[in-house]
Amino acid sequence: MLNSKFWQGFFAIAPIVMGILAIFGYFIFIFSMFSNIEEFESNGNPSFSFIFGNMIWFFLLIVLIILVSFGSLIFYIVHAVQNPNLKENNLLIVWILLFVFVSGIGQLIYWIVEIVSKRKNITA
Repeated sequence: MLNSKFWQGFFAIAPIVMGILAIFGYFIFIFSMFSNIEEFESNGNPSFSFIFGNMIWFFLLIVLIILVSFGSLIFYIVHAVQNPNLKENNLLIVWILLFVFVSGIGQLIYWIVEIVSKRKNITA
């Protein structure tokens, strides 16, 4: 699984893409609240089911982002520990700290620098 191109790309790109989708989902929720403001004013209060019915999808997306980001962190820490190129250059601790402190971007940078670029050098 660690050498699968699909999983490497998925765990590098998915947390960032899902974060962007969560931001768009948040703006869609806010826009739907503002577009129905006249209905809320005429009824007095917005309905409980309207507010929480729209928020539940946003919260489920946030939980999914947390799970995928945590999975990505574990996947790339294990990949970095098993990468023989990092042991030669003593870059292992640098990459692990980058994964922990700059979570989604760190995995993307590692994927581009250590996996994709090295893959092209091996085949060339």
